Amino acid sequence: MRVVAALGGNALLERGEKPDEDIQEHHVQQAVAALAPLARSEDLVVTHGNGPQVGMLALESASDPALTRPYSLDVLGAQTQGMIGYWLVRELRGAVHGKHAASLVSQTRVDPDDPAFAHPTKFVGPVYEEKQARDLAAERGWAVARDGEAWRRVVPSPEPLELMELPLIRQLVDSGALVVCAGGGGIPVVADASGTLHGVEAVVDKDLTAALLAEAVNADALLLLTDVDAVIDGFGTPGARAIRRTTPAELRARSFPAGSMGPKVEAACRFVEATGKMAAIGRLGAATALLHGEAGTTVSDSRR
Repeated sequence: MRVVAALGGNALLERGEKPDEDIQEHHVQQAVAALAPLARSEDLVVTHGNGPQVGMLALESASDPALTRPYSLDVLGAQTQGMIGYWLVRELRGAVHGKHAASLVSQTRVDPDDPAFAHPTKFVGPVYEEKQARDLAAERGWAVARDGEAWRRVVPSPEPLELMELPLIRQLVDSGALVVCAGGGGIPVVADASGTLHGVEAVVDKDLTAALLAEAVNADALLLLTDVDAVIDGFGTPGARAIRRTTPAELRARSFPAGSMGPKVEAACRFVEATGKMAAIGRLGAATALLHGEAGTTVSDSRR
């Protein structure tokens, strides 16, 4: 089977943890240990989030007195792709013998007129108390929003339209390589009238890009791997329950938090609706069980 696995940014840096190198590398090792059985038996394409990491770099860049202005989000997205891709490929090579592994810095084309640019929703960076978040927003021109019990910076998250490196990704996958690509949803770029690409201030949602990627490489399954066991119906209410098997129509009849589970549900629905194949949402450590419908939430065009 050909499987696209999307790792959540929080799978690499848990909420409230210091963004130290050794902490993140430890999480990458855990992620690869969970993915290694799939990497050995299936054609595996890995993509990953970068919200905590790109936010950390943006904070450092904004505070660096040596800079005339902070680095833009597209450049910081490229930096995180290189960093996380390096860690993932290094661990995959050690865990899976007999297969090449490669990380590709990838761009994702978006629409310059996407309404998301006027309505930032994508969480990036560390968590703050409300007063600190509002003070930083006033000082640095940020938009901030509540994320659970804490507050975080939010940035525009336009729709992914096209994977610019798709032909190269396909070549690598078809050759049997383990491929890490489209990290952080891909570096957001727009095309001008001549077709020249330019980076923009945004972070593309990695789950929506993962759905686009999975469809484009003709994947048999899309795994959206996070830090929760399954999609919860009625989250935060006395009647909350895990959804184990469902269809896009059933999921679209419910509502899910826009900044967390919402994009994963939307990505799963898009992939299943476009291909008729299966998607699953669940805990990273259960990746193999998710593929076989033995854990998490399985989304298909039939509940059977």
